[in-house]
Amino acid sequence: MAQIKSEAAYRAALKRIDELLPLTGDDVPDDDPNMLELDMLSDMVEEYEDIHYPIGRPELADVIRLRMYERSLTQAAVAKLLGISASRMSELMHGKMEPSYQLSRDLCLKLNIEPAVVLGV
Repeated sequence: MAQIKSEAAYRAALKRIDELLPLTGDDVPDDDPNMLELDMLSDMVEEYEDIHYPIGRPELADVIRLRMYERSLTQAAVAKLLGISASRMSELMHGKMEPSYQLSRDLCLKLNIEPAVVLGV
């Protein structure tokens, strides 16, 4: 398959995708030329982005901060929700402690954080 080899080609591909999106949809057959071009360009852009704009694994503290923002919670409120002291919560948020099994479980269940993020995998 062809590859995008420069930032200029990447930007041109993104522009073309924006042009093609309105021309495709659920009612357009898979063998439509616009749909085929969109599919091909999307794959090429995805490959380029995986190499040049990789998305790293989120840090646990960052995900906790996101959940705090989403739920309008303070760090103290999260500590209470998790049943830990404010100082333990601070240590967790600054990466100075690893969560115990029970705390890991509570992070997953009470804050809806994926186990892989809690485990750092």
